[in-house]
Amino acid sequence: MAVQRSIHRLVPRDSYGRSARASCTRRRWSTTKKKLPRFKSDKEAEEFVEKADLTEYDLSGMRPIRFEFQAKTERVNMRLPPQLLDAVRTSAAKAGIPYQRFIRQALEDAVQRKRA
Repeated sequence: MAVQRSIHRLVPRDSYGRSARASCTRRRWSTTKKKLPRFKSDKEAEEFVEKADLTEYDLSGMRPIRFEFQAKTERVNMRLPPQLLDAVRTSAAKAGIPYQRFIRQALEDAVQRKRA
């Protein structure tokens, strides 16, 4: 019986010169990351972030958040077709933010693109 050299071990060949069934499985490297712990307070979370190596944790469920620091004192009123407002509300819900913030972010993005 001929022998084929595999990456991980020697594998016997059948009479047709092919590897034996199910004997050439590759070893999978473990890429499992730790789950983030739950925190009881913001202070506890801040302490964790300061000390922990975040590359060891699974952050795939995280989403970026924009912080708004400027005061919002001015008002804008506009009339929109119902279909457009429904589409905006749907998009905002998918993004997980209030629809008015979604509109504000769209305006900010448009202004930034014009400046660039």
